[in-house]
Amino acid sequence: MKLVDEFRDVRLARSLTERIRQRSVRAARLMEFCGSHTVAIFKHGIRQLLPPGVEMMSGPGCPVCVTDNADIDKAIALAGLPDVILCSFGDMLKVPGSNSSLQQAKAEGADVRIVYSTMDALEIARRNPEKGVIFLGVGFETTIPTIAASVLAAEAGAIDNYHVFSLGKLCPPVMKALLDAGEVKIDGIICPGHVSAIIGSRPYEFIPRDYGIACVVSGFEPVDILLAVDMLIAQIEAGLPAVEIAYRRGVTPEGNQRAQQLMEQVFDRCPARWRGVGQVPQSGLRLKEKYRRFNAELAFPVEPGPTREPKGCRCGEVLRGVAKPTDCQLFRSVCTPERPVGPCMVSYEGACSSYYLYGDDSGE
Repeated sequence: MKLVDEFRDVRLARSLTERIRQRSVRAARLMEFCGSHTVAIFKHGIRQLLPPGVEMMSGPGCPVCVTDNADIDKAIALAGLPDVILCSFGDMLKVPGSNSSLQQAKAEGADVRIVYSTMDALEIARRNPEKGVIFLGVGFETTIPTIAASVLAAEAGAIDNYHVFSLGKLCPPVMKALLDAGEVKIDGIICPGHVSAIIGSRPYEFIPRDYGIACVVSGFEPVDILLAVDMLIAQIEAGLPAVEIAYRRGVTPEGNQRAQQLMEQVFDRCPARWRGVGQVPQSGLRLKEKYRRFNAELAFPVEPGPTREPKGCRCGEVLRGVAKPTDCQLFRSVCTPERPVGPCMVSYEGACSSYYLYGDDSGE
């Protein structure tokens, strides 16, 4: 299959692995920001191919995982309102809140429906004019343009019972927040491919300029990732950090300008709460005043009550790269994909899920 088989070529992978080994002299700690990269790295055994001095760690690049407990609690409260249909992507249903989950709320009678796109939710609103339909807008820059498009379509179609609970988050601000915190030494970052297809590579230029850290945007196949690591090692060894693209079939420096325009047309930037990180300035999105009638928080004010984190769960530390899933005493024993304690085990893109599904007996 064109543009897939070429990036799974064993000979190319071996050649890149050998070049990385030859280039790598000093120790290097690389963080893959994106959860899809975490899955691919574990699934294809990338960590085992790299020389001992090259360490890879996972970052907060899973939108399900970084959704704050207070926001999950609010989503559950919204779902429990009479005459409300809450629409969500499927992986959010099992994420535990402080006292429940959307899955449990559904089992108790709430009208919670899994959708595969914002337009599915919009169609549900069109067919149920007597109900308030809320789309749970979780996602990064990859999905935010589709949420914006649904709001514009609702306006054009006069579908006034459609609402969005906006939990969209922007990646560059949280990358800055992690670097400013300085909890983990990072020499290079594998920048997210899907997000970068929308925003381009230019928003990362502050990272090498202000922090001296190498950056490469990668695709998701084994050769993509090994090429990104090779380019990062070359930057690190030369002492010349920069932003490069190893995924040119999907990413350009300027990104998808139409998608960016959609986001800017519908949303304003605002602070957002990230699990494990806290409130990050300018990292969230709220509907502009012009579209306030589609804002679920304004249309359906709820007070879900006090928030609490799962006892013993270290998802927050895992998301910051401070801890590995195997450092958590709940991993594999109490917390499993069937009975997740924290969101990093729920989402397929979560680090705990990847360690569980693809790690060896030690989880590494």
